[in-house]
This record gives sequence, C-alpha cells and structure tokens, in this order.
Amino acid sequence: DEASRRIRFVGYDGMSQISFFVDAAAISTAPPGTATAEATYLAAFDSAVGPIHDVARNAYARTGKSMYVLTAADFR
Repeated sequence: DEASRRIRFVGYDGMSQISFFVDAAAISTAPPGTATAEATYLAAFDSAVGPIHDVARNAYARTGKSMYVLTAADFR
C-alpha cells in the first residue's frame, strides 16, 4: 500500500484469515515517493520475512484480532 507505506500479507488460523500490514519504516529506510521505494520495501520484506512472521505470530497470540499493523516498536 504505497499511500500508507505498508506491505500487506495474510495469515491463517484454521479457516480464519488474518490481515497483517507491516509499516515500511519498520523494515526499510527508503524515502517515500521515490521511484524505487516499492521495490525496496518488497525486497526488505523478503529479506526479513522470518522475523516478520515471528512478530506477526506473537501479536496474534496476544490478542487474536483479525487485522494488525506491525510497526518498528513491534520489532524491538
């Protein structure tokens, strides 16, 4: 989501779908609005997918909501 500077991915718990959004600033230092920002965000997501999944799993285990926005604070 270029406007919100977020990368979206979906997780599943049985039949339930959980939406996750990773704030691009949490995983990338690319300046917004640049021609390479989207590619840089996606590359950063791909390189950090393991820790991103860990943070998402922990967030879901705490509250069980159906949507999360993961920020830099979640990765500390």
